[in-house]
This record gives sequence, structure tokens and C-alpha cells, in this order.
Amino acid sequence: MPASVEALLAFLVAGIVTLLLVPSTIRLARRAGAIDLPGVRSLHEVPTPKLGGLAIFAGVLIAALVWLPWDAETRAILAGAVAITAIGVLDDVYDLGAATKLIGQTVAVVIPVTAGVTVESFTFPFLGQLNPGSVDLLGLPGGGTISLGDVGTVVGIVAVINVINLIDGVDGLAAGVCVISGVALAVIALSLERNAAGVLAALTAGASLGFLRHGFPPAKTFMGDTGSNLLGFLLGVVAVQGALKTNAVIALFLPLIILTVPILDTGFVVAKRLKYRRPIYRADRWHFHHRMADIGFSQRRTLAYLYGWTFVMAAVALALRFVPYSDNHGHFNVFWSAVMAVFGLLALGASVYLVEVLEILSLRRVRLRQLVSIRRDAGRPAPPAEQVDLAVARELETGSFPVVDPETGEFEAVEPDR
Repeated sequence: MPASVEALLAFLVAGIVTLLLVPSTIRLARRAGAIDLPGVRSLHEVPTPKLGGLAIFAGVLIAALVWLPWDAETRAILAGAVAITAIGVLDDVYDLGAATKLIGQTVAVVIPVTAGVTVESFTFPFLGQLNPGSVDLLGLPGGGTISLGDVGTVVGIVAVINVINLIDGVDGLAAGVCVISGVALAVIALSLERNAAGVLAALTAGASLGFLRHGFPPAKTFMGDTGSNLLGFLLGVVAVQGALKTNAVIALFLPLIILTVPILDTGFVVAKRLKYRRPIYRADRWHFHHRMADIGFSQRRTLAYLYGWTFVMAAVALALRFVPYSDNHGHFNVFWSAVMAVFGLLALGASVYLVEVLEILSLRRVRLRQLVSIRRDAGRPAPPAEQVDLAVARELETGSFPVVDPETGEFEAVEPDR
């Protein structure tokens, strides 16, 4: 059977199994007390069960047992999936600390890495094939060496786990991003003849889509850390197996392009926390979906923009893989290079529009409308544009939320308890 057909079947079965099992996880979550209560950071308004990721795990496991080769790597990947899912369940039920979660994630990732899911070398443009090498540990107890490729792979997959986990803050966002990313990675892996990785990516996308039927706003359940950790783990493994382990020059960048949205979101939030000297593991309202909510977007509109952005970046990655702009030996086709430049400009334009223009201009309109309404009721003139601009700039920069005095219509910046 062709690998593409196997990938399609794995996609369908993982999706159907997940779809059918989500109601059972809702009942289980209620019995276990794994309920997400609305809070300061929440965009949902009613208590919602959190163990939907168990249905995703079941869909992934069943499809993997049927269509993945039963070799050492597959067994290690599934063992790691069991471990990362267990950590997620414990976190959803007992709310583990950040350090405990990170240790659990690392242990889960080490399982497939020690079985060969690792980057031993990669091809870098203009530099050729590079080998990360190893470090001699003879001076430490036990001696021996440790591969820098293994270390980098563990760090990379743990990072992917956390960027997917951190975008899971609005109904359906993580699942939808994983559907788009999984499909794109599946197409790329299959085209590079990394068939097992292509099937794994496809069933990851299928399970995400199956969950999305219940997780789309208004969500009946959340995947929780159970699901977001698992999906991040699987996408990280696929990125290594399906692209980074090949000799393709562009393969190093394809997963990064496909995962641009969660990577930028996490990078933006971490940079803000570091700038204001806050622990990087402490939750806040600086994620893209929070800031879109602050400028008046509904959850579905937020999803439409972020899904669209993810789709654009996935299209760029696919274009880099399939558009014949280069012969991989430094010779470029003028026409197809121009086509790629257009793709790149569109992606850059979409990114700038969403991160800067849309956010700033929309928030300014919302704040101006609020002030005009309050001042009109108080019999006062509209505020100067400069006052609104300064307040908006402060909100975007610091994450503080301005409160308007109902008597004067003036801004008073208030830092919420995070």
C-alpha cells in the first residue's frame, strides 16, 4: 500500500477514534475533578472539563499501532507518548509545578531520543553538512561521551511541547494549529520519503481534527496539558524524523516556518516576562489570543486570524519544498525565485499586519470608542487623540489594563493581579 494512502487512513482513523471518545473523557474529567474554572486569564465563562487529550492519545495510539512500523523507534515514540500523556493527566488533575512538568517532559523526550530519534547531522545552506559532535564526560562519574545532537534534539522537542502548550489558551486554537501543521509536515515528510514520519504527522493531524469537533468555541471540553503536551511531543518528533534527519538543504527551516505562529507567540511572551523581570513560567495575558480579546475579537474571529496566519506560513514551507527555485547547488531559477519572493512578502505582510498594525489600530479604535461613549454620557468632549495613543502604547508595552474613571473619562492604568 502506498505511504500516502496509509497516511490518509491513519489520519481518518485517528480522527474518528478521537471524535467518538471525547464524550467519555468529559465524564472522566468530572469524576476526577479536572475542571478548568474561569479566571483572570481565561476566555471561557463556564467551568469546563480538561481531559480531552486522553481521547487524542487513544486516537494516536490506535492509528499508530496499525500503520506505523513496529520497530525500536516506533516503540520508543509510543513509550514517550505514554509518559508525556501521564504527566499531562497529573497536571490537569493536580496542577503540577513548573519544574516538575519540565522534568517530566524531558524524561518523556529522552525515551525516543535514546532510541535514535535524534539529529546527528544536518545540512546548512552554503556550509554543507554539519555534525554537532559530542562532549567528553570522562571527568564525571560514569565517564563516556554525550552527543550534542542528542542534547539539542531533547531541548528542541521540549521547546515544541511548550510552545504548543502555551498557545492552548482559547477554544480550538492548539488543535487547529496542530491540524494545519501536521498536514504540512506529513506532506513534506512523505515527499522526502520519510514515510513513518509522514504517517505519524498525518495521524497527529487527524486526532487534532477529531478533538476540534468538541473543542471549537464554545468548547464542550479542553484538551488540557494532557493533549497539548502530547501534540507538541508528536510534532517535535515528526520534525526530527521527517525533515531534520534528511540531507535536504531547506529541511532545517521547514518545521520552524510551519510552527512560526506558536514560536513567535511564545517568544514574544517570554521576552516580555524577562523584560519586566517576571518568572517565565508565570501565566499572564500577553499571548496573541489574549491581546486579540482585549481589542474586542470574539474567540471565533481570533481563531480565524491565527488559523489563517498558520496556513500562510505552512503554504510558504510547502512552497520552499516543492517550487523549483533552485537546483540545491547554488543556481537559482529567476522566475521561480520571484514566485518565492512573493510568497515570502505575503507571509511577512501577514505577520506584520497581525502583530503590529491590527493590534495597535484595533485597540486604539476600541479605547477611543469607550472614551467617547463615557465622556458623552458625562457631557464632556471627546479625548485628544494623543491621550488615547499614549494609553494604548502603555497597554501594549506593559500588559497593564487601563480603567476609565466614569466621572472624568480619564485613563487610570491598573496592573491586574496575575
